[in-house]
Amino acid sequence: MLAIDLDKGTYKWHFQYIAHDVWDLDAVSPAILTQAKDKDGKMVDVVIHAGKTGHVYVHERNTGKLIRFSEAMIPQENMWVLPTKQGARMLPGANGGVEWSPMAINSKLRLAYAANLHQPMTYRYEEVQYPGGKLWLGGSFDVIPSEEQWGRLVAVNIDTGKVAWGAKTPQPLIGGVLATAGNLVFNGEANGWFKAFDAANGKELWKYNCGAGVNAPAVSYMVGGKQYVAVAAGGNNQINAKRGNSVFVFALP
Repeated sequence: MLAIDLDKGTYKWHFQYIAHDVWDLDAVSPAILTQAKDKDGKMVDVVIHAGKTGHVYVHERNTGKLIRFSEAMIPQENMWVLPTKQGARMLPGANGGVEWSPMAINSKLRLAYAANLHQPMTYRYEEVQYPGGKLWLGGSFDVIPSEEQWGRLVAVNIDTGKVAWGAKTPQPLIGGVLATAGNLVFNGEANGWFKAFDAANGKELWKYNCGAGVNAPAVSYMVGGKQYVAVAAGGNNQINAKRGNSVFVFALP
């Protein structure tokens, strides 16, 4: 994570999550500016980020100092094993954790919501000559076909790092989360389901099948005093979710 002075365009600070990352656990999900308690219990300005590692990280905004990272949101096994020629198994795997998907927060409940993947993988290296301007990994990270893949929508308390609740889904989650002031959380799944959850306890309240992968974050807006929620159902190539070409709009009662 890198911070730049917006007025001067100059470097302020950086934080490196993983040194010498050979597992493709890069920091790719959007950062969120909010407030959280520091280690002394004082409310301070922070920037939070959800990692492929399966943690939510809370940083002091002005300095980049890591205040805390959350409990693991998904299984972690054999972390940081080095790739081998035969293939070394490691969780969470190259896709996460949280892969690109934007988080959402409910500042009143002190919760951040993250869409996670569980895809067991093996990391393998091989001697490959540089192909000249083409993708060059020097090996591969491969999904293990015999192991179950799934997703998990997780709520994390940003003041403590504790996982408040988690809702398991039958397929890995890529898309993004919407949280509303009415204590609702919306999230889509690769199987077409678009669901609403109770923001405090994770209880499923409503669902609608859009017929294609709901792999985009939803948005909420007001027209004429009425609240709407819209989401795109276009599918996803990375987890091979069914493709679509529609935007769905729902009205809240």
